[in-house]
Amino acid sequence: MSVQNRDPELAPVTSPRPRRFALSPALLVGVSLLVLVAVMALSTTYRSTSSTIETGPKKFDAQSYGKKTYASKVVPAIEERAVELSVLAPLLQDDPQAAGAKYGRRAGTSPYAFPVKGQGIAGKPVSNLLPVKVEGLPEGTTVNIQIGPAVNGTSLRDAVGFIKFGQFTNQVEFADVATALNREMRAAVLDPLDRTTLAGKSIAFTGAFTFLTPTLFTITPVQLEVSP
Repeated sequence: MSVQNRDPELAPVTSPRPRRFALSPALLVGVSLLVLVAVMALSTTYRSTSSTIETGPKKFDAQSYGKKTYASKVVPAIEERAVELSVLAPLLQDDPQAAGAKYGRRAGTSPYAFPVKGQGIAGKPVSNLLPVKVEGLPEGTTVNIQIGPAVNGTSLRDAVGFIKFGQFTNQVEFADVATALNREMRAAVLDPLDRTTLAGKSIAFTGAFTFLTPTLFTITPVQLEVSP
């Protein structure tokens, strides 16, 4: 038997099989995390600290509220509903609740606040108060008008009837409204006033007071006219 030598050049050529690369589980997890991070980065909106503050709820500005409300709404409401003090005072002695229901306004169960007007003769200012002798009041009645510089109370806020606690976030804002209205009144009515020349002068007033006793009225004015 003869052995035939094959020419290498005539030998059949076989293609080499492609090598397969297997990914380890750790590498797969790493790739998945990278893809997830990339997707989150593309879908995330970044905002600066300043833009976050600007888009948040605005803090209540009592001073701005007072400026917008005092002259345009509070003063006209008090002037429109003001009752003569000489008419109101006897009613408060006879039946405070009935007088309150007819002429007053109040916040919740707090005392009634009344819009009033009147005229009289001014006495000598004492501290922040100007005593005024008003004719036609029950005997023993004292009338004082707040002339500042400090102005206290919530009479202007409560007497108008349209400023309600439920319109504000909390009790602090509600109290700040009263302070802001007092501040606006002081700038408009009291700051131009010469307190040193008031005694003995004829005084015409419009304002509001909160009822505490039928013999003492402390009025926060929205109008104060002084005659020689």
